[in-house]
Amino acid sequence: MSDVSAQLSILWPALLAGLLVVISHVPLGQQVLSRGIVFIDLAIAQVAGVGVIAMHAIQPDASGLAVQASAVVAALLGALLLTWTEKRRPEVQEALIGVLFVLASTAQLLILANDPHGGEDLKDLLAGQILWVSREQLIRAAVLTAIFVAVWFTVRERIGRIGFYVLFALMVTVSVQLVGVYLVFTSLIVPALATYRFPQRRQLAIGYAFVGASYALGLAWSAFRDVPSSPVIVWVMALLGVIVHLLARAPAPDSLAARSPRP
Repeated sequence: MSDVSAQLSILWPALLAGLLVVISHVPLGQQVLSRGIVFIDLAIAQVAGVGVIAMHAIQPDASGLAVQASAVVAALLGALLLTWTEKRRPEVQEALIGVLFVLASTAQLLILANDPHGGEDLKDLLAGQILWVSREQLIRAAVLTAIFVAVWFTVRERIGRIGFYVLFALMVTVSVQLVGVYLVFTSLIVPALATYRFPQRRQLAIGYAFVGASYALGLAWSAFRDVPSSPVIVWVMALLGVIVHLLARAPAPDSLAARSPRP
């Protein structure tokens, strides 16, 4: 009984972290897919990671708030840069996003080059530490997610291109701190790919349902088999995504090609 209680005390905060990520990332992923900028999440996540690593390099004992602030500033700068490039060079925006991803990734390697714990830090950034999220992290994520919900489901059409990129950068920054780059990308793109053939009015609900289930099943399986949680969740989500996608019998007329205009 004590072992079960100990596992639940770890899994419940992790599940809550995953569900907070799901709330914002499923609708954001649908918009990312419709805009044709699939790799923006990886790029912004890596830029936010540069902020995290840079703060640790400058001040190894930096508090969680300072690290979060550094990540947010870096992500916002990356988002504003992509806003500018989308306006100036929209025809090559996806390629420019890829370049930003590579630059941010290699910047992390350069900053960590002389750090004896650099490899472990990089692994934590990519795979995340979902099982060890703190109460403070969950509170910050919950507050920002509530703000996201209020903005996205009420005034999304009026926030414009800059508003979209800024909102995206803020949510991805928080999510990277909770679950890591791999789960951030998966939580954005897999539900969008799995549901785009369904009628648009059903896509969000279906995405929420199977991605939330993916986090729950992945965490349970990782605890049962004593394997890393993030990779298991990624695979569970991918497999469930294939099943969900195959359940759509035919492309819906209001699917990807007929979505609403970009915000």
